[in-house]
Amino acid sequence: MARPDKVTAVAEIAEKFRGASASVVTEYRGLSMAQLTTLRRSLGDGTTYRVAKNTLVQRAAADAGVEGLEQMLIGPTAIAFITGEPVDAAKAIRDFAKTNQGLVIKGGFMDGRALTVTEVNQLADLESREVLLAKLAGAMKANLSKAAALFAAPASQVARMTQALADKRAEEEGAPAPAAADSEAPADAPADTEAPADTES
Repeated sequence: MARPDKVTAVAEIAEKFRGASASVVTEYRGLSMAQLTTLRRSLGDGTTYRVAKNTLVQRAAADAGVEGLEQMLIGPTAIAFITGEPVDAAKAIRDFAKTNQGLVIKGGFMDGRALTVTEVNQLADLESREVLLAKLAGAMKANLSKAAALFAAPASQVARMTQALADKRAEEEGAPAPAAADSEAPADAPADTEAPADTES
């Protein structure tokens, strides 16, 4: 019979999966409490960074309908559940990993599918929302009213819309559209101050 604390933990993680627009799976082996605290602060209020046992994450993912994470759940695991701007959170994790080798990005989940490490890094490489919106406004010109609905959209979504418009304009002009590798990155994932809770036994 499952222990009540494990049942509660699974339910909480499953709820975070359901409420997240994206999530990034990491290994935190060797990171100190001070480093984890710094990472959580860098993620901001739109992301919760949670340490959990792999077996509990697997059950929670299944309950939430999240598939494809099995191969990522090896070693000490912590997941960033993103409810704010996925691009900003991905940048913060990627940049922290560059200066703290104990943090390793193992993949993620967004738009109903698992993300590879490469795709998480592509998400982190997207331009800021302000730059993308400026490009979108320039591409739409006479149709600026249509851009209003995208002002609150995630940067990754705006990036894809910008490339789609560029493709359409190039087609109309009979010229190939400029490639935008980062627009292929997938779209749309609070930082708590809890200490690493449960590690894999």
